[in-house]
Amino acid sequence: MVPLLVFLLLVAVLLGAGAAVHLLWWIAVIALVVWLAGFLARPSGGRWYRW
Repeated sequence: MVPLLVFLLLVAVLLGAGAAVHLLWWIAVIALVVWLAGFLARPSGGRWYRW
């Protein structure tokens, strides 16, 4: 019984980590698209960001 519970816990942790990594990839892609859009639409001779 204990090995089955350990196995199920391990599967749950790995699936949760996989979902988190997948979500982080989508966030990174969206951030890249926003950065590229700002980079291409910047005013001539200036920066598009304020910091």
